[in-house]
Amino acid sequence: MLIVKEVTKRFGSFTVLEGINLEFRRGVYGLLAPNGAGKTTLIKMLTTLLFPTMGEILYDGENIGHLGESYRGILGYLPQEFGYYKHYSARQFLLYIAALKGLSPTVAREKTDQLLDQVGLGEVKDKKLKKFSGGMIQRVGIAQAMLNDPQVLILDEPTAGLDPKERVRFRNLITDLARDRIIILSTHIVSDVEAIANEIIMIKDRQVLYQHPIEEITRLLAGKVYEVSVPFDEIEEIRKQYLTLGEKQEGGAMQVRLICEEKPQNHWKQVNPGLEDVFLYVYQDQGGLMP
Repeated sequence: MLIVKEVTKRFGSFTVLEGINLEFRRGVYGLLAPNGAGKTTLIKMLTTLLFPTMGEILYDGENIGHLGESYRGILGYLPQEFGYYKHYSARQFLLYIAALKGLSPTVAREKTDQLLDQVGLGEVKDKKLKKFSGGMIQRVGIAQAMLNDPQVLILDEPTAGLDPKERVRFRNLITDLARDRIIILSTHIVSDVEAIANEIIMIKDRQVLYQHPIEEITRLLAGKVYEVSVPFDEIEEIRKQYLTLGEKQEGGAMQVRLICEEKPQNHWKQVNPGLEDVFLYVYQDQGGLMP
């Protein structure tokens, strides 16, 4: 079990996170918040790249800072941007990382071929990385994070650059891997976690707002989400009165998904809320967010 206990992180006089309490067991956890909310700071503390100003992070009851290399030996990490040698092939790069992680040559070769097949790069494993697309590079990053068969796998914005087909492959891979390990997936893209996360963690105003299964979080908006057809000349008034979650032109009118916390109009259709609806509702006061 991985436990974050009363963790606060400050940089000088600026507090990024305050009094964070979290528990992680086997499964997938979606760490969901807009950019700038402290996700990456928390990730860096979980990977010992940063240390808390106050509080502690425990793995099986031991402070991860004290565990040192023994903790990093069971940790897999994919940062938002990872360094790689563009003149190496995918196979050469993974063998290099495996050597840095202390794997024997025999195990390294076996794991490298297995993981490149698993992320769909087996047929191009001897191709130079400089010829890979952004999505292919990201899959190499996922493979390198898995080389030591980690018990704790932390992925920071792992689907950046992946096309829809690659996203499906990624979700299936994470679901398979989560059977016997902790996986923490940090993102601001709701669809990345909605289909696979056992629990969602939402951070706002430096603190944990929720750590619950998706079904429980979406109950926050039960009975408040509607889809309505609005004439074009009334759409501005609707935007002023309600939080709109989505809009599209259809049939000579605007089809609008919105939140109504008071009595709705009779012709409005109530719909089940999704995680993206909650995300937009919770972070509506944080300008520039992208769901």
